[in-house]
Amino acid sequence: MVNSMTGFATRRSEIPGFSWKWDIRAVNGRGFDFRPRLPDWIEGLEQPLRAAAGKAVARGSVSVALKVERDTAEVETAVDPERLDRVLGALRMIEERALAADLQVAPVSAADILAMRAVRRDTPGDADTAPLRQALLDDFQTLLGDFNAMRASEGAALEAIVGMQLDRMAATLRKNLARVLQNADGTDPDRVAQELAMIAVRADVREELDRLAAHVAAARDLLGSKGPVGRRLDFLAQEFMREANTLCAKAQSGELTGIGLDLKALIEQWREQVQNIE
Repeated sequence: MVNSMTGFATRRSEIPGFSWKWDIRAVNGRGFDFRPRLPDWIEGLEQPLRAAAGKAVARGSVSVALKVERDTAEVETAVDPERLDRVLGALRMIEERALAADLQVAPVSAADILAMRAVRRDTPGDADTAPLRQALLDDFQTLLGDFNAMRASEGAALEAIVGMQLDRMAATLRKNLARVLQNADGTDPDRVAQELAMIAVRADVREELDRLAAHVAAARDLLGSKGPVGRRLDFLAQEFMREANTLCAKAQSGELTGIGLDLKALIEQWREQVQNIE
């Protein structure tokens, strides 16, 4: 079964003193790309998350956002006015520079600023974030499970689509090309020259037809295999198109050219779906 490169999942959880929300999303990508947005006051979190995501996702651009809230009833947080002034000054400078460069910057809320470690004068009890970090890492595994379940569901739908498209390509090769290339009128003396030309065409394009049939079989094998196959299917789509282009270039009849063009349209539709597969 194949997985889709696209997917998303959200999750909320908590421990005494903290609550949090995960948001993970993935879009197509040539390789694995991990883009986290994490609280800067929890140290040692990014690398374990990157490693865990890398084991779960072979290909795609994965964005992970985490928002952690403190329970003010249990954790005392004080704002350092001097630190706050420096942060606000930096934010103001960023907005001015962005405006000068004709760029828009997303607004920052008071809660976002309060979550910044740079503005707080933390109490001694806040220094050890190891228990929170471990709880987050454990919870992230559950999030990845939900995320991969959705990607598998979408992958099953993709597999059905590309499988049907392969059936259509195989049918085009099996029926239409056989009809065009068969020597059906060989008994008509007035068409000897045309028949000789058609025999030559048949011999000339046989290599392309054999390779196209082999590509169909290879694609079916890949869809039935385990592990990420999207990159290999994408490469196979390029080979499909190469053979279809050659078939059109060698065509010596309008009907054969039309069939070649139909094949190219089917291959392009197939490739569009394949590019969503991990």
